[in-house]
Amino acid sequence: MNQGTIRTVFRWVHIVVAIPIFGYIYSPFEKLPSYAPATRFVFMPVMVFSGLWMWKGHSVRRLISQRSAQPGHAERELWQK
Repeated sequence: MNQGTIRTVFRWVHIVVAIPIFGYIYSPFEKLPSYAPATRFVFMPVMVFSGLWMWKGHSVRRLISQRSAQPGHAERELWQK
């Protein structure tokens, strides 16, 4: 996949996962316990991860590619364990 497609997928995941969070915030107080765990432990972490990836994903990819491009990096990791 090219970078544009990956960015579009992350953007749509971020938007779709935000919908239940808006429902959690603006729903009546009596309905909160029914989907609070899913919102707290599934939707919110996925939204945070996708947002951080869209914001700083280029830095993470550059860090990973530099680390794997270093000569002898894999051998050093094996001996350090």
